[in-house]
Amino acid sequence: MKKMSIAGMLIFAFLIINQQVSNGCTNFLITKGASVDGSVMITYAADSHTLYGELYHQPASDHPAGTMRKIYEWDTGKYLGDIPQPAHTYSVIGNMNEFQLAIGETTFGGRSELGSQSGAIMDYGSLIYVTLQRAKTAREAIQIMTDLVAEYGYYSSGESFSIADPDEAWILELIGKGEGEKGAVWVAVRVPDGYVSGHANQARITTFPLEDSENCVYADDVISFAREKGWYNGADKDFSFSDVYAPVDFGGARFCDARVWAGFNKVIEGMDEYSEYAKGLIEHDGDNNFPVNRLPLWVKPDKKLTVQDVMGMMRDHFEGTELDMTQDIGAGPYKLPYRWRGLTWEVDSVEYCNERAISTQQTGFSFVAQCRSWLPDPIGGILWFGVDDAYSTCYAPMYCGITEIPECFAVGNGDMLTFSETSAFWTFSQVANYAYLRYDDMIKDVQVVQSELEDKFVTYVPVIDKAAEELLNKSGETEARKFISEFSKNEANNMTARWKELRNYLLIKYTDGNIKREKDGKFERTETGMPKSPIFAGYPEWWYRAIVNATGDHFKVIGESH
Repeated sequence: MKKMSIAGMLIFAFLIINQQVSNGCTNFLITKGASVDGSVMITYAADSHTLYGELYHQPASDHPAGTMRKIYEWDTGKYLGDIPQPAHTYSVIGNMNEFQLAIGETTFGGRSELGSQSGAIMDYGSLIYVTLQRAKTAREAIQIMTDLVAEYGYYSSGESFSIADPDEAWILELIGKGEGEKGAVWVAVRVPDGYVSGHANQARITTFPLEDSENCVYADDVISFAREKGWYNGADKDFSFSDVYAPVDFGGARFCDARVWAGFNKVIEGMDEYSEYAKGLIEHDGDNNFPVNRLPLWVKPDKKLTVQDVMGMMRDHFEGTELDMTQDIGAGPYKLPYRWRGLTWEVDSVEYCNERAISTQQTGFSFVAQCRSWLPDPIGGILWFGVDDAYSTCYAPMYCGITEIPECFAVGNGDMLTFSETSAFWTFSQVANYAYLRYDDMIKDVQVVQSELEDKFVTYVPVIDKAAEELLNKSGETEARKFISEFSKNEANNMTARWKELRNYLLIKYTDGNIKREKDGKFERTETGMPKSPIFAGYPEWWYRAIVNATGDHFKVIGESH
């Protein structure tokens, strides 16, 4: 999910021991033909109750022959072993390297008997960040990732990876072979140009084209291994990776694939036919018992998408669907689309669930990685990076060629147990958590500033692109990288400062459950300079009725007798 900079190694070693990364993540993939400007994009939300939002930088490095790299399990910091370093490794900003290669992930788990492998070294997180240091293209990344697993074993459970470069977007799904046999079985498919795809903690690749090596690659034994285990006995052409290695159940549909459904709902009409599946109601066929009403792996959007459209895909609580989190009584009087965890709960020994939406309160960081083939690599790649809740965050443009990290995103600038006034994560968390108290009113104010900043960034980027490209051609790459580094640093830090102003504004406007009166962008005062009497907004009528229905005459006002 993230990786340390060399300078932050000691800090990271301490933090990761105390950090358990959740597998509750969401990815979308947008191909060149599905975007307005011809860029390839992937999204990622790193959702964990203990993950702190920081932006990590691995500088490019040269390594003498014989240099080894230590591998630590991503979720626990456990030392697993060493692998040789190549002669040169590439610079990595977050989940994107200097060649615009971007990788995201979601964990699907899969068959429990495949979840451990003695002697294995490569866990899913190490696969991502080792590969980003070594690969230039999506196809090269797939080769490196699967070669690493074959040579050193796979330490994690089942995983879906989004892999993008300026030309292509791929999904790689991989699961270990369990005890007794090193390595993994896997399949990777290219998302067709003009389409969008997604995955969210449920394996998504079902059948795949066995003879189309241009658009699909897979382990030689991906089918035979399943046959040996007795998990599949049908024809090769009917083999379904997901249904064999990670069969979908209620949770896989309702808590995981429903998020993909929600994202697809934002870009295409007609997804209602999958609403029953999204609610966890799975229909099976009579032959191999595979589900027959699953979501498609990809869809063609009704219109081409801008980067802000893609940001919008990450901002969703099932609004406008049967699962809309703002509409049931759990949302309270202010339509709060969040439910404090756990994910399931019981009443009278009956189990119920909270919805698991794309946008969730426990996000550490999220991003939209944008890969643009018409620009030089250090300028072409932008990691639109945000911290905390994706719905109320702001995505700042971090060029993949930058050489410094903004103070607000820097490693060690606070952590989950240490507040920092200059940290973007704590600033955005303060705004989000205050907004949760009166959500339907406050979120509108948040969205005004969010749009103000993101609109500005989107307007600035083409100008910065042009200036950086001219500087690169005239003065060289070093000067161009300095220029885009200053831009990214300044915009991120200024964004955080603007969010502090928003925090202060919200605190004044909504103190004590009242709403201060405003006119022409200023809080209103009386002729003598006193604050005007605030609006006593109270609660909606349906909430008062719910109180009466629950309490009867307990709060009834009784007339006085005289």
